[in-house]
Amino acid sequence: MPQSIVVEGVSKWMKAARPRTVLLSLSGVMMGCFLAASTGLRNPVVWLLCALTAIILQVLSNLANDYGDFKKGVDNAHRTGPQRTLQSGAITERQMRIGIAVTAAIAFVTGALLIFVFARLTWRELAVFAALGVGAVLAAMLYTLGKHPYGYRGLGDLFCFLFFGWVAVVGTYYLSTKSLDFAVLLPATAMGFLSNAVLNINNMRDYENDKANGKNSLVVKVGLKWAFAYHVFLIVGAFLCLSVFLWLKQAPWYAFAFWLLFPLFAKDLITIRKKFESGHLDPMLPKQVVHTFLLTIVFGIMLLLAS
Repeated sequence: MPQSIVVEGVSKWMKAARPRTVLLSLSGVMMGCFLAASTGLRNPVVWLLCALTAIILQVLSNLANDYGDFKKGVDNAHRTGPQRTLQSGAITERQMRIGIAVTAAIAFVTGALLIFVFARLTWRELAVFAALGVGAVLAAMLYTLGKHPYGYRGLGDLFCFLFFGWVAVVGTYYLSTKSLDFAVLLPATAMGFLSNAVLNINNMRDYENDKANGKNSLVVKVGLKWAFAYHVFLIVGAFLCLSVFLWLKQAPWYAFAFWLLFPLFAKDLITIRKKFESGHLDPMLPKQVVHTFLLTIVFGIMLLLAS
């Protein structure tokens, strides 16, 4: 097989996988790792498998969204974001179905290795995490797939919050420590808010086209002005949740240094406010992802220094 064909094939599947979203899926897992490490417990193998599974689930969601939106006619000439692979014809419908099936299978394999082999769980714990794993795969696929995709009914934010926030952070923390600390729900909520902020930018960008094609995202339901107010709430709420967590843990003053990153988010808010009615928000998506990842790293380092 000529090298050019291989390179072209890898390139089109990389585009379908949307690697710019990978850092977002990693952020929740890394937050869980930092929280576990702050207790003195470290399990690198579990962390690696959690991260790998999260990335695969993110890719699965991206492939399923590509297929689902294309089949429902949302990916059309009026869409303002980058052209997707089915829309452009780079990947056929049959190839995408195979890609979705293979990615889902890989997610089940890595998830099974995590909970059945390396996490050393009891049978009761296995049942809970197996259910969460199946739920995560279904959530990744049913956002746009099926007769009643929840993303078309304004429920995308709820599932994004649950799986990118609570499940990713608390799940990683529990698999590492075998313990529950309800205070961990605060940074988990922060990650859920920040993940919803990324989704909200995406939905504000696609507002006009989604509205015209019956994709009733939360932004379509509430309108652009309320969607921006919601975005402000998500950003400020995330920083407050992280602060309250540190306060409950009686962390020293320097642990709050993560607030030095707030101007980055404030600048993003100003830019979004200027552009949200025009739909020219696509450049803000990778910025929000990178800033979320950076905040996770800085908060985690401060947490470890304070432990």
